[in-house]
Amino acid sequence: MSREFPVNDNEDAEPVVFILTGRAHRESDDEGTEIHILISAADEDSAVRESLNALSEQGYTRAELDRIGTVDEMPEEEPHASAYQGATEGEVAIVTFED
Repeated sequence: MSREFPVNDNEDAEPVVFILTGRAHRESDDEGTEIHILISAADEDSAVRESLNALSEQGYTRAELDRIGTVDEMPEEEPHASAYQGATEGEVAIVTFED
């Protein structure tokens, strides 16, 4: 007797790369730094959780994440092109914009 198992069409799919934007703070009273985070994750909740963990590891004590979306193709310009590549390889890529 043979059993049939459902086929998972997602097995060979490209990873979903999320981009999160906002501000991150090293001290509770500083103005913070504008950030873009590119990360490959299973869903939005995982992307947020892993991003916050990565920010904490980098010494940020607080973050205000304003937006989350997906990046459908590799950006043409740096630093987002390198960040996208890193995200597809499993890294959490944090791009900062100093004021």
